[in-house]
Amino acid sequence: MSNGILYLITVMVWGSTWLAIEFQLGVVAPEVSVFYRYSLAALLLFGWCRARGLRLDFGLRAHSRFLLLGLLLFCLNYILTYHAQQYITSALAAIAFSTMLWMNIINARLFFGVRSGPRVIIGSVLGVAGIVTLFLPQVGAVSFSDATLYGATLSVIGAFIASLGNMVSQEAQKGGIPVLQANAWGMFYGALLTGAIALGQGHAFNFDASPGYVLSLAYLAVFGSVVAFGAYLTLLGRIGAHKAGYAVVMFPVVALMLSVFFEGLQITLNIVAGVVLVTVGNVIILRRERTVATMMEPVASAPGSLEVEKPACR
Repeated sequence: MSNGILYLITVMVWGSTWLAIEFQLGVVAPEVSVFYRYSLAALLLFGWCRARGLRLDFGLRAHSRFLLLGLLLFCLNYILTYHAQQYITSALAAIAFSTMLWMNIINARLFFGVRSGPRVIIGSVLGVAGIVTLFLPQVGAVSFSDATLYGATLSVIGAFIASLGNMVSQEAQKGGIPVLQANAWGMFYGALLTGAIALGQGHAFNFDASPGYVLSLAYLAVFGSVVAFGAYLTLLGRIGAHKAGYAVVMFPVVALMLSVFFEGLQITLNIVAGVVLVTVGNVIILRRERTVATMMEPVASAPGSLEVEKPACR
């Protein structure tokens, strides 16, 4: 599957999950909802791997990576994100989480020595500026004397933890571990760890049988977890976290467009300006990727494993 298709899947699916998470809040504790989500996602992925005859037995070193991936990307990240949206709107959560773009750029430099070129930096600046412009009215109405600051802080910490999870996934792929199996085990460990945290906090493992909760849980497990994470982490392994991370600034744009079509949101000047800034930044980064992509040659791999592409230059 091409990088463009992987990017499109990631942006379109995750751009709609911010709204789906809203239906998960209220009756069931966030930790328990995350446990349900990744238990279901792991079950589906293990079933898919078995059906395709993909290898699922790995050594202790690989499982240590799976455990870390589960803790960072499928446990703590989402617990913080769900809690954050109890205190702030999904729009503000999206702005706070978009800081992961810069965290990926910095962490890619620290962990892998990847230098981000001028195009990546310029595109990132435009992207974040566009996100702030998109939600300028909400930002202007924020009062930092209440719980908003707390929620935004949780969201930023969640973004940092997610960025560290990105680094673990990229390192695992460099070590030859396939994305599908890594995600299956990572989500399994993430569900176990989240369940343990929920038990330790004394949360009841109740269930909300309302259509909104059930449908949003199914959507988040199947599309928001299995499909989107598979697409995003595959893309991350191919082009690097510093470039793949730009997807986080595209999510709010998709969320806003959905709101325009389905919720009657009025298009304003700040929305138009924000979308233009984000789109231009996106084009700058992906245009550079296309140039590099023409210099790449895929390395043949076994069925079910990731095709690793090696750029002629960095």
